[in-house]
Amino acid sequence: MPKTDRIDAILRREISRILQFELKNPKLGFVTVTDVQCTGDLSIAKVYVSFLGKQERNDAGMKILNQSRGFIRSTIAKNVKMRKVPELQFFQDTSIEYGNRIEKKIREINEQDSAAAQNQPAADARQDAEA
Repeated sequence: MPKTDRIDAILRREISRILQFELKNPKLGFVTVTDVQCTGDLSIAKVYVSFLGKQERNDAGMKILNQSRGFIRSTIAKNVKMRKVPELQFFQDTSIEYGNRIEKKIREINEQDSAAAQNQPAADARQDAEA
């Protein structure tokens, strides 16, 4: 496992813990850290998060996270032995939402196919009767 992968996993676990137990902001809501990706020189960590709820709540949560970057970074520095804690950049992870949309489309296509297959035998029977 490469060094950056280990650091990504450590940061994801630590940021999740900080958001859950140490960041006291009721407006943040339920947030999940889905991924962390550090640059090769470990100067920047991109933190991908997803929120439970509507888009307005997501926007408010992102604002809170960006305002709390310094606190989160300093807390990581206290709890994790690292020479330099990377600068945190928060991004909203929309992959779950995107996956749900794709799954819904596939389900709709399957329902249309099964409905068409159920109507097909009746049409075949009518054609046989006319012949």
